[in-house]
Formats: sequence, structure tokens, C-alpha cells
Amino acid sequence: MKELFENIDWAIVAPFLIIQAILMVIALIDLIKAGNVNGRKGMWVFIVVVLNTIGPMAYFIFGRRND
Repeated sequence: MKELFENIDWAIVAPFLIIQAILMVIALIDLIKAGNVNGRKGMWVFIVVVLNTIGPMAYFIFGRRND
């Protein structure tokens, strides 16, 4: 297992991990503050957390309501 992590170029991987974490945090904060969303909030929390990068983008595209 140690060899697996030694071969990773962290200079390339780290920005993607940071962007993923930022997207998830922003989506969860927006979801908590939102009064109304398309669908259930619990469903969106699950999608945002489990689907990593695609989940927050799906929430911002399909889940938010602009009332």
C-alpha cells in the first residue's frame, strides 16, 4: 500500500482534492441556508457527499431554486 502512495504525483492530485472539498463545503452551506430546494434536502446532502465532485455540481444545476 505504501508503494501506491509513493507513485502519486501530489502536485497534480492536490488541486483536484482541494476543489472537490471546496465545492462540497459550499454546496452543503448553501443547502443548509436554502429555504426551498428541488427535492428533499436529505437527498441532496446524500448526493453532495457521496458523489463527490459531480454531486455539488448537480445540486447547483438542478437542486437550487431561485425564488
